Amino acid sequence: MADDTIENAAILLMSLGEEEAAEVFRHLGPKEVQKLGETIAKLKVIPRERVETVLDKFTQEAQEQHILVADTDSYVKNVLRKALGEDKANLLIDRILQGDDNSGIESLKWMDGASVAELLRNEHPQIIAAILVHLDQDQVSTVLKVFTERQRNEVLIRIATLDGIQPAALKDLNEVMSKVLAGGDRTKKASLGGVKAAAEIINLCGSSVETSALDFIREADADLAQKIMDNMFTFDDLSKLDDKGFQAVLKEVQSESLVLALKGATPELREKVFKNMSSRAAETLKEDLEGRGPVRVSEVEAEQKEMLKIVRRLVDEGQIVLASGGADDFL
Repeated sequence: MADDTIENAAILLMSLGEEEAAEVFRHLGPKEVQKLGETIAKLKVIPRERVETVLDKFTQEAQEQHILVADTDSYVKNVLRKALGEDKANLLIDRILQGDDNSGIESLKWMDGASVAELLRNEHPQIIAAILVHLDQDQVSTVLKVFTERQRNEVLIRIATLDGIQPAALKDLNEVMSKVLAGGDRTKKASLGGVKAAAEIINLCGSSVETSALDFIREADADLAQKIMDNMFTFDDLSKLDDKGFQAVLKEVQSESLVLALKGATPELREKVFKNMSSRAAETLKEDLEGRGPVRVSEVEAEQKEMLKIVRRLVDEGQIVLASGGADDFL
């Protein structure tokens, strides 16, 4: 969600009162709860006009909503099966409705990375990989950073070579953790893990982890390492965006974040940024870059990671596309 959207949602929840807001929170995922909670905590004073605007917008949108289908899950299943046939539809249905799983694995999504790492630290790398592929990749990257270098690399290579989760494997995982996964009686394996998952997780871990992990995987399987690299998307790959796409990304990035991110950018990428801004904005950015002293590498990588998240979101939403190449496949 964009900042304005999150703030509007937070204002709406605050206007509902504690009981009603709590009921809304019960239907949200961990990331949404965290973002809204942080935003509510920061909102100290809200102008009356802003509150009225948010409430009016909500009322208007609510009035435009209609319940078209009572059982949406059943509707999706029937439509896809009629359109694609039983086999193809079932593969999609598993992925579309996967979010309904409320078993033990869901509880891990509410935990911080260090806690998840501590919980899994003594498990076999294959078990850890099979569990982590069910979590969001930015959370997985946080978990892996807590592990030792060797354990992290062992897990990553297993994520990259994981070809789905068979029903029998789900039952084994249930013995390792109480109800880590639901649906052990599914007839089809869940489509999780693989080269793309490993590439995205490594991307999110940062450059130091990236080098170590790829070197480790390359020693074990050079072809696998190359496939992962082909699917990785780095900050410098932003140059693959066309001008329209680049402008869409820049609209989502705060000025201060952009300055920090560009401290570690190539001259070519900087020029691409300047090209897609107004001349006045470009000059201001150049002055900010020149005037900013040394910054920590971790700060630069953190802001670059945030920009990459924005790119992935805009690509997923169909607002931008990348030029052809491995990074395009990754996104």
